[in-house]
Amino acid sequence: MFRKILIANRGEPVVRIARAAHSLGIQCVGVASDADLEASWLECLDEVVPIGGKAPRDSYLDMASVVQAGVQTGCVAVHPGWGFLAENPRFAALCAQHGMTFVGPSPAVMQRMALKWPAKASMRAAGLVCIPGSEGLLPDLATGRQLADQMGYPVILKADAGGGGRGMRRVFEPGQFAQAYQSAQAEAQAAFGNGALYLERYLTGGRHIEFQILADAFGHAVHLFERDCSVQRNHQKLIEEGPSPALSAEDRMRVGQQVAMAAAAIGYHGAGTVEFLRRADTGELCFMEMNTRLQVEHCVSEMVTGVDIVAQQIRIAANEHLELTQDALTLKGHAMEIRLNAEDPDANFQPTPGLLTAFTIPTDQGPGTVRVDTHLRAGDRISPYYDSLLAKVIAHGRSRAEAIETLVKTLRATRVEGVKTTAGLHLKVLQSPAFQSGDYDTSAIPGFPQSRA
Repeated sequence: MFRKILIANRGEPVVRIARAAHSLGIQCVGVASDADLEASWLECLDEVVPIGGKAPRDSYLDMASVVQAGVQTGCVAVHPGWGFLAENPRFAALCAQHGMTFVGPSPAVMQRMALKWPAKASMRAAGLVCIPGSEGLLPDLATGRQLADQMGYPVILKADAGGGGRGMRRVFEPGQFAQAYQSAQAEAQAAFGNGALYLERYLTGGRHIEFQILADAFGHAVHLFERDCSVQRNHQKLIEEGPSPALSAEDRMRVGQQVAMAAAAIGYHGAGTVEFLRRADTGELCFMEMNTRLQVEHCVSEMVTGVDIVAQQIRIAANEHLELTQDALTLKGHAMEIRLNAEDPDANFQPTPGLLTAFTIPTDQGPGTVRVDTHLRAGDRISPYYDSLLAKVIAHGRSRAEAIETLVKTLRATRVEGVKTTAGLHLKVLQSPAFQSGDYDTSAIPGFPQSRA
């Protein structure tokens, strides 16, 4: 097992990873930008290395400074968390070049799965069904428009190097195609340095379902069942739950087995997530993409399986055999997570940085159990430079109804002052008939029927 690791991230991911690492007897080193030097979450670390800057590009995205922090403190491994450098194959390779194990898949596998079209080709070869679309990248606008006319509208343009909803444009009629193409290409180029696009049929009314996998370096892979992430705004997840109300037990095990086999087939090792869109017309699960990192919502899978995914991820990186077997993994109840953000839903979700004058999220509201993953406390300041996440609130119940009831009671008793939050939005969604019935999809936010998710 590793003696000391660098956590190349900030905030809540650092707190979560440090908790798992410390449970394994590992010392944790962190990095901090100029904006974070006084942050309370740094207290969870054994050592902190200042890396300057405030904006991400000058700090947490500065690969050379981050790697140097690990080298100078004697770290033997680097955990990237999620976001920032977590899915950057150049960073993974740089860590290896400096004698530090990257906690995640190999740079080659990461590169293949980071580009969406090669990822689709790999998963199709492994036996998964993909969303109908272009056979490769679009060489130009004219080719894309011609293919869209042949496929029929609506269609969606996607950035090959995309993520987080950037570089994506839905097109509902031919007259919108040229502007959507140019806009998606420009956004993709600015965000990822890669303007390549591909085209898919836009499936309306589908469910966004993802399977959590763990795979070791010896060809053994398991799935930890699925999460339903269909409550979204602009392709950004708002609420995640597991298991999905839309999947049968038979489909769950069949697709889960396919996903685990596909991960092993491509030589994947570590924690990862395989994402699908469940078609409203056929119920078929179509592969969309693979995230080669830990997901924000991994807590949902931990709550329903009892597996510490982060600890398993570290053990795999240390070249240990994955001791989990598929037969031994069972679903226990239902879990649901909301992302409480410092944003104003009434002002188009504008971030609301500022001083947290009060910050209390109770864990005793029942009837189920509550887990709160956060890096904050009253008196902390929410920075304008980074993600607006305040906390992840996860409720577990014996049933889906019990998980919803627990989460509603918890949010009602939550006290956050100093910044506006999304708590009211989550309460409205959780109490809406559409969400409580389990019959909802990605086309609209439950409780907000006029919205386009």
